[in-house]
Amino acid sequence: MEKVPMTADGLRSLEDELKSLKSKDRPAVIRAISEAREHGDLSENAEYHAARERQSFIEGRIKELEDIISRADVIDVSKLSGDTVRFGAIVTLADEDTDEEQTYQIVGVHEADLKAGRISISSPIARALIGKSVGDTVEVKAPGGSKFYEVVKIAFG
Repeated sequence: MEKVPMTADGLRSLEDELKSLKSKDRPAVIRAISEAREHGDLSENAEYHAARERQSFIEGRIKELEDIISRADVIDVSKLSGDTVRFGAIVTLADEDTDEEQTYQIVGVHEADLKAGRISISSPIARALIGKSVGDTVEVKAPGGSKFYEVVKIAFG
């Protein structure tokens, strides 16, 4: 059973989603199925079929979350430090072409959110950054060609 690295916040987020699915979404879809059944003929009942499809999605997501949570390897990023990039690091990069700076935190696959500045440990940019130090240049191979970034700052927590 392969462990899934994640931050404590990432685990908490998954646990909250699981709790919501079990306590709110699952009972709501069961009520919707029951109400749709009362409308009679199930073979042509779109509400019934939609509710059953939603139920299938919810049950699948519950199983998926339970599996991920059971394999979670929580890494407390507040206790990490150092001068090289690794899981949990908050890295500020400067694009070598434009000097534009971007900051990312390297997190687990299931908690990545680019809009929030959290990138997956398995993403091309994170893989290129692992083990680098401030001042190092990294090459990230992207579909549009290679991009070069300089590591400006590394922080933890």
